[in-house]
Amino acid sequence: MSEECTNAPVPRVTEGPAHAVWDPATRYNLLLGLNNALVNETTRDGLFRSLTKNIRKILEYDRLSISIYDVATEKLSWFASAEGITVKQMDETPRSLDMAAIARAVITSRQPLVIPDMARYRHWNTVRMMMDAGLKATMAFPLMARSNVVGSLNFSFKQTPENLDELAGFLSELSGQVALAVDNMLAHSKLVESNAHLQRQKRYLASQADAQYDPAQFFCANQAMQEIMRQVEIVADSDASVLLTGETGTGKDFVARYLHQLSAQRDSLFVKVNCPALTPSLFESELFGHARGAFTGADAARVGRFEMANGGTVFLDEIGELSPQQQAKLLHVLQDRRFERVGDSRPIEVNFRVIAATNMDLKVAMEQKQFRPDLYYRLETVSFHLPPLRERVDEIEPLLRAVARTQSVAMHRPAPVFSAEAIEALKRYAWPGNVRELKNLVNRLVIVCSGQTVTWREIEPFISCPRSRPDEPRTERADPDAALLSMSAAEREHLVKVLTMTRGVVGGSKGAAAVLQVPKSTLQYRLAKHGLDPKHFGR
Repeated sequence: MSEECTNAPVPRVTEGPAHAVWDPATRYNLLLGLNNALVNETTRDGLFRSLTKNIRKILEYDRLSISIYDVATEKLSWFASAEGITVKQMDETPRSLDMAAIARAVITSRQPLVIPDMARYRHWNTVRMMMDAGLKATMAFPLMARSNVVGSLNFSFKQTPENLDELAGFLSELSGQVALAVDNMLAHSKLVESNAHLQRQKRYLASQADAQYDPAQFFCANQAMQEIMRQVEIVADSDASVLLTGETGTGKDFVARYLHQLSAQRDSLFVKVNCPALTPSLFESELFGHARGAFTGADAARVGRFEMANGGTVFLDEIGELSPQQQAKLLHVLQDRRFERVGDSRPIEVNFRVIAATNMDLKVAMEQKQFRPDLYYRLETVSFHLPPLRERVDEIEPLLRAVARTQSVAMHRPAPVFSAEAIEALKRYAWPGNVRELKNLVNRLVIVCSGQTVTWREIEPFISCPRSRPDEPRTERADPDAALLSMSAAEREHLVKVLTMTRGVVGGSKGAAAVLQVPKSTLQYRLAKHGLDPKHFGR
């Protein structure tokens, strides 16, 4: 509830004798000296400390504070930590103007307010808190810069000064000078923050620049992949949300970046969000950003991933790993295209394209109440399923040669040459890690077999799979479902062994998820897929 207050100009509180220290010449010299002290300060804290140091030379006060007023939110924040007596209940940021009677009085009236005896205004909550801290009198002055109120300057005392009226006149003049210094500092802070944001964007872009995402390095010898990429090029120039599905390492990250490069958003940022890494405590701060002082350790404002991606593309990688609570918050932003930074009430409007990727079957996850249907249909305007490498055998040889050529140039080494035996063995390999695994294998071979002919002997230490042996007869056009069933059966058997070992415990430091080093939600999804109930493995 707001506090009642009376707005009034500075009264003549006392009629004591004039003091020579306040004659016009002395005032001018004091103001000039103060101005020279403030002009070289480049930080809020430095400016405030210089101000308090110089004022204390001519005036004994018990508390000095500067409040900053935000017209958009009608909230007050401290320019810097108050000097002198601490008023714990007040020294918080931000606070509503309605709950700060003294600051509200001078900001709304644009006139100074002098209270020689605060006991008369004890019904004001602000005054009551100041009196409880031992203060008796206070003076507040509006900070006016370019016809705008930027805040208030407040002096408080344990004992009422005898020359309060004369003092108020001088401090009223002083407030005009302080207002200009504060306003300039606020403008400087905004420029610093803006520059820091641009630098963060620059570093982010530099970290994302990688030759492996060059479209020229993407090879589609397989007919199914060629058709997918043709459809990707058709969809790219729209702003439709895209959902990419497929096993880990099939190239979802590459396709997402390729979509961005072909889109109308290509000149803005491509911002990747690794969903499994978003813990509940970091989710909002990472995506929405936070205001300065929003929580312990938030020493500066932070721009979130969504704000950074405004005008560009957000890539939500492994979106199936988000918790239901996180999914709800994400859906709200995607629907409204607005959010608030943590610790700030100002809405930020954004417009970006959404590309999401997952190795889960989200339809199964929806049936199991692990994924929100409304979020799924918001993301799946267009969807592409990337087949695993074992179903794209005709791409293995050109990929081997292309990756070897690219990596050898990057490492300044001669490229290895793959023998026919090695290529046939790799075509029989199941590639559980898909294209990513192939690239890692080639990287190793570029190092250990630089400029040499690669045979099965060189490959065998890096691959352990019965289907890879060169002497195994190859069945042409082998049924891919048989391979999938074999892998599925192997996965189920391994899950059974781990559940037996952990006696059905899934979570915790000694649970099956920790043993397998996978998120608990991923393991639960896999267990449901194989029809395994952890309860059946208990004691």
